[in-house]
Amino acid sequence: MDAAAFTRFAEKYKNWGRWGQDDEVGTLNFVTPEHIVQAARLIRKGKVFSLAIPFDSKGPQRAREDSSRFNPIHTMLRTGADLGPKAPIRHSTDDMVVMPLQCATQWDSLAHVIFHGKMYNNRPASLVTSAGAEKNSIDKIRSRPVGRGVLLDIPRYKGVPWLEPGHSITTEDLEGCAAKEKVAVQEGDFLLVRTGHVTMCKSQRDWGTYAGGDRPGLSMHTIPWLYEKKVASVASDNYGVEVMPTETEGFRSPLHLAGIACMGLLLGEIFDLDELAADCAQDSIYEFFFVAPPLPITGAVGSPINPFAIK
Repeated sequence: MDAAAFTRFAEKYKNWGRWGQDDEVGTLNFVTPEHIVQAARLIRKGKVFSLAIPFDSKGPQRAREDSSRFNPIHTMLRTGADLGPKAPIRHSTDDMVVMPLQCATQWDSLAHVIFHGKMYNNRPASLVTSAGAEKNSIDKIRSRPVGRGVLLDIPRYKGVPWLEPGHSITTEDLEGCAAKEKVAVQEGDFLLVRTGHVTMCKSQRDWGTYAGGDRPGLSMHTIPWLYEKKVASVASDNYGVEVMPTETEGFRSPLHLAGIACMGLLLGEIFDLDELAADCAQDSIYEFFFVAPPLPITGAVGSPINPFAIK
């Protein structure tokens, strides 16, 4: 698909104005209080799964010409070693972290992607300045990412430990996997799609080209399905949800453009889904209570998160 054809394609799935001209949360509007109450009833064992990778210097970021991201830098401001031989009765320790907000497990805000000069809900790119995003920033969804989560474990569905980089996940894959798992993707769901890319890196004990390189992921042709299903969000265990190399000439991340900028779709990246996937395979239950609030950083275009799946 060339650039012109893709632009026409993406235009079909715009949600601009669907929830009013002031809306800044997009597809999270599909999550109602009733959805949250129903999702809470999915908690049966009280078992909690953290879906975040460690936030440390050993993360996936590698020096690249096309990225300014780096792994978190953790520094101690005050330590126990500062006490010396004459320790006071009371002492405290303190520390800090320096990190790009999207270097590890994270949400993209609806201000993260600009498409033909506009971001979600027909807002100009000029609203994102050196001071941050005036509209569509991550703090606008501070209380919204909570509801029913559904895991689609594509490698297990296909009988492989992981999908190879460049493998494109199709609509047929999503539907076939859901059918095999006997789970229905419903309106307002937080859809987690496992590709096994984190699994591969763990097996090789090296992140390699995980950050920014070729990866398995969703085909841009799943956009109509995601739009019709009215999902609240899509998150994955790869670096950017969608497959790489790209399927569109002239656009590096077409699913981001159609999903975030046009649909207002919340995307989550760099999730670790392995432990959850193993448990789901064991008890054959692929739905759960999901909660993943961002840090309410005013004006930010993304946020690190520690997502929970609770069964």
